[in-house]
Amino acid sequence: LEAFAKENLGPTCSPANLELCSPEQKATVEKFMAMPFADLKKLVEEKDAELKKADEDFDEMLKGLQAEYESGEKKKEEEQKKIKDAGLGIMKSVQAQRNKGTKSDL
Repeated sequence: LEAFAKENLGPTCSPANLELCSPEQKATVEKFMAMPFADLKKLVEEKDAELKKADEDFDEMLKGLQAEYESGEKKKEEEQKKIKDAGLGIMKSVQAQRNKGTKSDL
């Protein structure tokens, strides 16, 4: 827990804390700091839109999986009902009764 806190809590690399940045992170911060604000704003909006699209695509995939699951569940239940309606319960009762008779014959 302490290691997690040290690694994930407190100050991190940012324009206000460049001393906490790796050389690669520092170069990235400096690149964005040098960008005109309008360009940076547009880039942030594009990346936010990409994140939103990724979330929407994931949600659509989940809906498809949910529909597929529900369809499979319904099919399974229908098949189980059909099997039971064909006399499975009675078959098992007869089998148990006959099995008792076989054991008593021994």
